[in-house]
Amino acid sequence: MLEVDKVSGLLAGANYVPSPNFDARPAGNGIDALIIHAIAMPPGESGGTDIEQLFCNRLDFTRHPFYHKIEGLTVSSHLLIRRDGQVVQFVPFNERAWHAGVSVLEGRTRVNDFSIGIEMEGSEQGPFEEAQYRALAEATRALLAAYPAIVPSRMVGHADIAPGRKTDPGTYFNWARYRNAVLPSA
Repeated sequence: MLEVDKVSGLLAGANYVPSPNFDARPAGNGIDALIIHAIAMPPGESGGTDIEQLFCNRLDFTRHPFYHKIEGLTVSSHLLIRRDGQVVQFVPFNERAWHAGVSVLEGRTRVNDFSIGIEMEGSEQGPFEEAQYRALAEATRALLAAYPAIVPSRMVGHADIAPGRKTDPGTYFNWARYRNAVLPSA
């Protein structure tokens, strides 16, 4: 069973690859939301280290034509769940990762201030893997134990907090399966 070390803000069992793209959460902002994203680098492709390279500011922007569109972007997430279920952590949970951008949740702006961002490796145009759902459920259960202020209504997708700007994790993400795996039945 995965656990969160509340002092370090790290998830036991995750591969920690520190990103420089984070800062302190504003005083008084507790963690009470979980944002699910999808990412493929380059778009439509999985595998490789380009996601890690992007989140660590080491991406070679000449490697793919799409990368010219995102050159200079400084982003991160707390976790990445690879296609094989491997969990990579980039930012400690007690720090603010730069994953949500311009966003609103339940009338509150600056969603990065109070949320944890989890990236699912894959395209919005295709299904996610069984291993990813298992790893996501296990990580979520650990996060819910460590941060009980996270409630089901604030476990949402990037599209929910940035409608019209973002569409991830996409229609192939199985929300019912995810919620059933992590939330007690009513």
